[in-house]
Amino acid sequence: MKIGIVKEGKIPIDKRVALNPDQAKGVESKFPNVDVVCQPSEIRCYPDSSYENTGVKMADDLSDCEVILGVKEVPIPELLAEKTYFFFSHTIKKQPYNRELLRTILDKKIRLIDYETLVDENGQRIIAFGRYAGIVGAYNGIWSYGKRYNLFHLRRASDCLDLEDLKTEYAKVALPKIKIVITGGGRVAKGAMEVLYGMGIRKVSPAEFTEERFDEPVFTQLSSRDYHLRKEEGNFNREEFYKQPSLYKGDFLKYAKAADVLIASAYWNPSAPVLFKAEDVLKSDFNIKVVADITCDIEGSIPSTKKPSTIDDPIYDYNPTQDKVEPAFTDEGNITVMAVDNLPCELPRNASTDFGQMLKDNVLPGLLGNDDRNIIKNATIAENGELTEKYSYLQDYVDGK
Repeated sequence: MKIGIVKEGKIPIDKRVALNPDQAKGVESKFPNVDVVCQPSEIRCYPDSSYENTGVKMADDLSDCEVILGVKEVPIPELLAEKTYFFFSHTIKKQPYNRELLRTILDKKIRLIDYETLVDENGQRIIAFGRYAGIVGAYNGIWSYGKRYNLFHLRRASDCLDLEDLKTEYAKVALPKIKIVITGGGRVAKGAMEVLYGMGIRKVSPAEFTEERFDEPVFTQLSSRDYHLRKEEGNFNREEFYKQPSLYKGDFLKYAKAADVLIASAYWNPSAPVLFKAEDVLKSDFNIKVVADITCDIEGSIPSTKKPSTIDDPIYDYNPTQDKVEPAFTDEGNITVMAVDNLPCELPRNASTDFGQMLKDNVLPGLLGNDDRNIIKNATIAENGELTEKYSYLQDYVDGK
């Protein structure tokens, strides 16, 4: 079998790769019946020479590869018929902008396996970029606060060679006694906490966060239990909340009154309560000044996230009085928003290496050997020109209904 590493073609450019040079060669060593071929790229975080030096073949044409690995969506004109593709397709939530992509995949009888749908028996994802989204998102949040109040000047994450280089910036951070709130408990939140710990910021409990004063900057981490209440009598039930979030109401405002910075790292279900509403921001006791929205749900749980931002232009202001976007630092009454929607791209080497290791250890054995846990089967969205049974709910989306 031949596995191809495709050149990323989506705009804006993405420097990440599914397998770094050593991992690509390692796949050939681990699976002797597999050859890995890499499509040349002038934008990839690892130069072509790095692959060539490890003995990985380079080829512009991947048409003789059975499996093709990418990161972001492959441009429609470049899709090869009757191949197995792995990439983030952004179709499983019926995203309108990728309807034509899924239609073309079906027309070309492509087998599509989406990284987002690769989960274990407990429904936990086995491959993701979440940790680096959290790391860069938290760093950008602190960077934004420093810029807003002209307190310190950090290099951008995208200007750092790698994570170790980024960490050398931590010593420059000199925060006043502010309070930072992180939502979520998964890879993203843990990545964000790595940064805050690295900067010497102390973690406190949610109760301490709202009730006590501190002489130093602190942060707290909130699970769903901390900021949701059951509408009817009864205690919070995690399993019920994730199955029927509409049974709950939000209880985040008590944290918004205490926090100066929000780092939003929790997955949000549109059926769940929002964190806060636009009218809440206008209240005199609403205290959040900077929002680092790693989730980047547009018009979702955070009303100030009106649009995604970019690596080149990472922050904007949210004017709560007029409910609109303004240039960053337009007015002290505005909220500064960081909502870059491709955060791991700012540390592409680290993000690619971690991702590639998960791909090599958790995914490829099922693809190239025995998929006895049905990991590959359950993640396959389309095959032989049809949606698989699990993803048949996308048919009306494909049909444009």
